[in-house]
Amino acid sequence: MLAARGHPEVRYAHGSVFQFLDDAGTRVSVLAERAQITKQAMAQLVAHLEAHGYVERVPDPSDRRAKLVRTTARGRDVFGVVREFLAEVDARLAARLGKAKVRRLRALLQELNAAL
Repeated sequence: MLAARGHPEVRYAHGSVFQFLDDAGTRVSVLAERAQITKQAMAQLVAHLEAHGYVERVPDPSDRRAKLVRTTARGRDVFGVVREFLAEVDARLAARLGKAKVRRLRALLQELNAAL
């Protein structure tokens, strides 16, 4: 889906970076903790995205020794593409199941997520 829309370098695994980034930036260790993967694995994902211009590492203003990962303009474009895709999926689900069932499905998924 992303490749067809101009982002062939972004893979499913990179969602672990994008979904856990704060607007002001996030340390790799925090991203790893949120994604429940090792720091090394997260660092590899971030390095790939950085090499392709989707994220950048900048000094953390609270600790100049640390770096924050934040999106670039190209990275923010990925969010737009994903939002469009999710809107398409929502429309297809609503057409198939109806809006009430989709709302119920979301509520059940949120409940399941909270329980886990």
